[in-house]
Amino acid sequence: MNVKASIKFNYHHEEGAKNAFKALQPDNIGFIDSHVVKNSFICDLKSSSIGTLLATADDLLFCEMMVERMSEFASTKPPSKHE
Repeated sequence: MNVKASIKFNYHHEEGAKNAFKALQPDNIGFIDSHVVKNSFICDLKSSSIGTLLATADDLLFCEMMVERMSEFASTKPPSKHE
């Protein structure tokens, strides 16, 4: 049985979608076909079993959450030395 799914991550700006694509690309080679369309990062998953597809989707969601958190952390202004 072949199982397919598509997961679409929407960002406020195209730059966010491109950053997620670049950050996750090495992890996805051979498992997930991904691309950016405007401000969306789209991942197409294929598997021979539902269990494998769900595990791949779970891993993808976790990794994307880490990309978001690191992006937020990187854009946070450090506190002033006077605070």
